Amino acid sequence: MMATINLTFDEMWEKIIACDQKYDGLFFTAVKTTGIYCRPSCKSRKPKKINVDFYIDRQEVETAGFRACKRCQPEVEFSPNVALVRSVVTYLVNHFKQPITLQDVADSVGLSPYYLERTFKQETGETPRSYLEKIRVDKATHLLVTTDQTNLEVCYEVGFQSPSNFYRVFKRLKGCSPSEYRKLGGSNHELD
Repeated sequence: MMATINLTFDEMWEKIIACDQKYDGLFFTAVKTTGIYCRPSCKSRKPKKINVDFYIDRQEVETAGFRACKRCQPEVEFSPNVALVRSVVTYLVNHFKQPITLQDVADSVGLSPYYLERTFKQETGETPRSYLEKIRVDKATHLLVTTDQTNLEVCYEVGFQSPSNFYRVFKRLKGCSPSEYRKLGGSNHELD
C-alpha cells in the first residue's frame, strides 16, 4: 500500500484550482453533485468547494460510486514509471521539512540515485531536487497568506536550510519575494 500524502483539504483545493499537474495520481477530486472524479490538473470547470471530496486511492473513489472524468482520464496510467514518480513525489511531500539527499529519495524507492534521477527527470522534466523546491515553495506560499509567521519562520518551516536559498528559489519560482507575495495576498502574479 502506498503512503498517504500529507496535504490538508485547503492545500488540495489550491492544487486543483491551479490545475497543478505535480499532484496527479497522488490524490483525486470527487465532485458529489456530478458523481465524477478527476486528476488535480483537470482543466474542466471547477466545482464549488462544498461539493468536493478528496480521495488518495483510485479504488477508494470508485468504490464510493464516482466515475472517471472523460476529459482528464484519471484512471489511465500514462507510463510504466508513473508508480515510481508517484512514490518519489509522495516521499518528497511527506518529508519536505527535512534535509533530503538524492540518496534518501533513492533509498525510499529502492533504486540507485543515478537511475532514479534520470528516470524521474525523463518523466517529469525535473530533478527530484527542483521538484522538492517547488513543493517547499508551494507550502511557503500557503503559509505566507494563511499565517502570521515571519518569512524566516516560513523558510525553516518548509524545510529550507538557509534564508538566502529560500529567497532565491522563491523569487525564481514565483517572480517576487516572499514579502511581495504576502503583500499581494498571494494573487496570481507569478511568472509561469
